[in-house]
Amino acid sequence: MNTRTPISYPSLLIWDLLRFVAYVISKTFWFIRYEGRENIPPSSAGAFLIAANHQSYVDPVWIVLPMRRRTRFMAVDSAFGWRFVGPLIAYLGSFPVTDEPGGATRALKEALRTLRDGAILTVFPEGAREYADGKLLEFKTGAVRIAQHAGVPILPVSIAGAERIWPRGQKYPRLFRRVTITYHPLFDVSRARIDNDALTDALKEIIRSRSADQATAGVVSAEVQG
Repeated sequence: MNTRTPISYPSLLIWDLLRFVAYVISKTFWFIRYEGRENIPPSSAGAFLIAANHQSYVDPVWIVLPMRRRTRFMAVDSAFGWRFVGPLIAYLGSFPVTDEPGGATRALKEALRTLRDGAILTVFPEGAREYADGKLLEFKTGAVRIAQHAGVPILPVSIAGAERIWPRGQKYPRLFRRVTITYHPLFDVSRARIDNDALTDALKEIIRSRSADQATAGVVSAEVQG
């Protein structure tokens, strides 16, 4: 008999309130702008994985603001010990990724459980925030592997401008700078015939483009004909 505790999500009423407050703050202090929102799958489309570059602490919040869906995030384990931030991200559905033995396996199982529960999972393939130069770090293959195991598409998201707001090595965020969040067409890895390294490189290039206009309209297929 399966006795695993069900995944807990904030109620939609609380989620709507948090989204509203976060949007007002983000629009006021960081002039947030969204592009490519038409690429966000509707609720009826089921689960999907979000893969984005990582420039600031606020990235997870900015990414999901337009989405009235159940969401979860993979976060570095140290973040759960931060005052205010730790309890908040735990309440919003984050779960830790650790370097301890078995940590990666536990995170993978929790990620698959999330997607099979029909929720959205946000992953940052870089594994850490970028520096102030905004250059992408090396992408790990975990996002592609999770999407393939779960049989879900990836929604690539580009974050631009946040490296001037709260990059690695900066203690507090700067105000009155613009951040742009771009949603690209879905990246389908379910029928891919190339290895995870090549798929990850392709995903990185989509996110690097920083513009939904540069991606092909519709669903981008990762399938390579043999």
